[in-house]
Amino acid sequence: MRWIGKDRQINGHILSGTEIFGNLAEEALDHVTRVSHRRPLAAGSSLFRQGDPADAFCVLLEGGIKMVQISPEGQQVVLRYIGPGEMFGAVALFCRTDYPATAVAVTDGLAAIWSRDTAEMLLRRYPEIGANALQVVGGRLQELQSRYRELSTENVERRVARTLLRLAARPGRPVADDTRIDFPISRQDIAEMTGTTLHTVSRVISRWEGLGLVASGRMALVLRRPQALSRIADDL
Repeated sequence: MRWIGKDRQINGHILSGTEIFGNLAEEALDHVTRVSHRRPLAAGSSLFRQGDPADAFCVLLEGGIKMVQISPEGQQVVLRYIGPGEMFGAVALFCRTDYPATAVAVTDGLAAIWSRDTAEMLLRRYPEIGANALQVVGGRLQELQSRYRELSTENVERRVARTLLRLAARPGRPVADDTRIDFPISRQDIAEMTGTTLHTVSRVISRWEGLGLVASGRMALVLRRPQALSRIADDL
């Protein structure tokens, strides 16, 4: 990953609101900030690719990232969307391996980055970082398990409703009427996340638009009535 440079250090306590560093003491946060670097992101660019050596982990500060995995047969799957304050590339924190997915910027943005050696030093010095990271990774594992169960047992409408509600629920923001999914997303992306086809997702969303549940445009989606979507997700 080509990112290290003396002129790219992050200044201030911009990391204080992130999921992995938010509860650090001020002195520790200052240290974490000093040893970090930043990487501007251009929409459509890849910060790292599936199969690259996992030599750094990242926290998104601005913009949006989608994590994409390609199967051996060449099929693309969108695993997760990353919003500001969330970490990604976390495999570099725990093991020396390759990245299991590609990180693609869906908007222009900014990421904070730590090399693997720096991350290992921080984990030794500040155990709470490791505890935070395990909590985050554990939550994402639970989410993936839920998605696997949904793919195995639930109909398409329930899967699509659950996916839209997850995408709209960012940290610290409740999902209310007219909540906009705050990064560009296509119906194809939703199809990949729900294990169905573009045609099926388009049919479902078009019907929901007619019922006033959602409003969609090019790469944009607004949940008009999320409570109604929750009832669909819960098969009520």
